[in-house]
Amino acid sequence: MSKFLTLTDPLLAYAERVSHAESEAQRLCRAETAAMGPVSGMQIGPDQGALMRLLTQLMGARLCLEIGVFTGYSALSVAEALPPDGRIDACDVSEDYTARARKYWKLAGVEDRILLHLGPATETLEGFVREGRAGIHDFAFIDADKANYAAYYALCLELLRPGGLIAVDNALWSGRVADDAATDENTAAIRALNAHIAADPRVEAAMLTVGDGLMLARKL
Repeated sequence: MSKFLTLTDPLLAYAERVSHAESEAQRLCRAETAAMGPVSGMQIGPDQGALMRLLTQLMGARLCLEIGVFTGYSALSVAEALPPDGRIDACDVSEDYTARARKYWKLAGVEDRILLHLGPATETLEGFVREGRAGIHDFAFIDADKANYAAYYALCLELLRPGGLIAVDNALWSGRVADDAATDENTAAIRALNAHIAADPRVEAAMLTVGDGLMLARKL
């Protein structure tokens, strides 16, 4: 018997139906993003959103980091699972995309849990370290420019508490990470980070095949 399923559209729809139901804000955010053309592929799916919500709750997370906001669906998934005093420091460089995100955060009533930082994420994260915020965050989600993934991972790991979790999106990169003929910069960056995390003695790692691949790294 095969170890794997072929994920057809009907099967994906079924998985979404039996996962945690999307909020109205999530549904509307996903619908608007889907109409944006090819860039809509940068948004995570509802199954991954449900997983991130569940991870947030299981950890009892309160302080979170997000690197790469896009139209806000992933931050929304986490923010809706946070306690009232929870917070996400969300980093992005696009005023246009994040303006869309703010609409849905407000609709969901979680805009006070998400602090948006517009500018290069490495500079923002380095600022958090200088402010003495190392070792206090519970969860970090990385889904931004792939060339800087290694820098984001290093800074997020420094900012996380022991037992904190980093989730790195696009870790399978449409299968190109396993294709030796794929040598472009983005593929090489993701492949290198996957190898680094797998060998990093500071974390326990697991690669999930959800979405475009999700690498989880729990800080020891």
